Amino acid sequence: MTHRQDSTDLKTEFTTGELSRYSRHFALPEVGIEGQKRLKAAKVLIIGVGGLGSPVALYLTAAGVGTIGLIEHDKLDETNLQRQILYRTQDIGKPKVYSACERLENLNPYVNFICYETTVTKKNAISIIQEYDVILGCTDNLQSRYLINDACIFAGKPNVYGSIFQFEGQVSVFNYQGGPCYRCLFPEPPPPSFVPNCAEAGVIGILPGVIGPIQATEAVKIILGIGEVLSGRFLLFDSLALTFREMKLSKDKTCPVCGKNPTIKNLIDYNSFCGVFPQALYRQGYSITIQELKERLNDGEQLTIVDIREPFELFIARFPGAIHIPRTEIHDRFTELNPEAEIILICRTGARSAEVRDSLIEKGFKQPKNLIGGIRRWAEEIDTSLPVY
Repeated sequence: MTHRQDSTDLKTEFTTGELSRYSRHFALPEVGIEGQKRLKAAKVLIIGVGGLGSPVALYLTAAGVGTIGLIEHDKLDETNLQRQILYRTQDIGKPKVYSACERLENLNPYVNFICYETTVTKKNAISIIQEYDVILGCTDNLQSRYLINDACIFAGKPNVYGSIFQFEGQVSVFNYQGGPCYRCLFPEPPPPSFVPNCAEAGVIGILPGVIGPIQATEAVKIILGIGEVLSGRFLLFDSLALTFREMKLSKDKTCPVCGKNPTIKNLIDYNSFCGVFPQALYRQGYSITIQELKERLNDGEQLTIVDIREPFELFIARFPGAIHIPRTEIHDRFTELNPEAEIILICRTGARSAEVRDSLIEKGFKQPKNLIGGIRRWAEEIDTSLPVY
C-alpha cells in the first residue's frame, strides 16, 4: 500500500473499545480517525517471528493493523528467550507461530491473525505475499532474504527489511514506489562461511528491540502515507557506540530482478544461489550419525574426535574426550592431526564440521567424518544432560 486512500473508500467502523484504545492515535493530525481506518483496513505479513518479528508483531498489533499474517516454522527453545520477547518460558517446545498468535490476540482482540506454520519457499512465497499490503522480512538467513526480495518484486509489494548481528543492526525499505531492492545493494551473497548465525556469532538480546520497532514504524508510515519512508536509504545501527549511520542507495539499472532488463523473472533455487546445500552435510563414507558414534564409544573404541566450535560454545556444552581446534584455527593447525586416521568432526549442528571435513579431504586426509546433527542432536537424543543451544 503506497498511497493514501480516500475516506469514502474506507468503510471500516470502530467499536467502543477501539475508540478508547486508539485515542492517542486519533489525537495525531497525521493519523486521526481516517489514518486509523487505514491501519485497520491494512494487511501486513511478518516473515519470521523470532528476535525481530517479536517486537514488530507486538507494535503492529498494538497499533491496530487490521490483519497480520505470521510465517514461522520453528518451535521455541530456551535459547530464544534471551531476545524473542513475544514468548514465555511455558512456551518452550511449542510451535512459535501459535504461541505468538495467542499472545497477540490477548494484546489486541480487534486484530485478525493468520498463522502459517511453515517456511517461506519458492513454491508458496508469491501466493502468500500477494495477499498483503506490506511485507516485513524478519528472517535470519540469506536464502530467505533473497527469496523475499524477489517475491516482493514479482508481487509488487514493499519489503521492510531488518537484520541483526552481534551488536549491530540494519534497516531499509526495498521495492517501494520504484526504489531499489535488496539485490541492488547485495547483488551476490557472500560465502556461507562468512555469514555465521546467531548461535555461532552471538547477538545482544536487546538489539531486536531497537531494529524491530524501526521496521514496524516504516510499515505504519507506508500504510498511512506519511513521513519519509526509508527507501533509497540504508540505516546502520551500532549499539556499542550508540550511533546511527545512513547510506544512500540508488536503484541499480543492471539489477537482475528490478533493473531495466531483468534476467531473473521467476523465483529460483535460493539454497543453490547462496551456496547452501543441506544435502552436503551427508557425504557417503565421510559422515557418521549420532547413533553410530554412540555405539562405537560404547564398544570402547578409541576415536579421534575434534570439536571445531568456538570456546564459548564449549562452556555451554562440552563433548567428552574431544580435541578442541576452533574452525577459525583449523587451517593453521591441521598438521596436529594424522591424515591417515579416522577423524570425527563436531560442531553445533553439523554444518561447520561438514565444511571443515571437505577442506581436510582436499588436503589429502583419508577419513575425516562429519557428525550429522552435531552436538545439538547429541544433546537432544543421546546425552540429555547437556544443554541444547
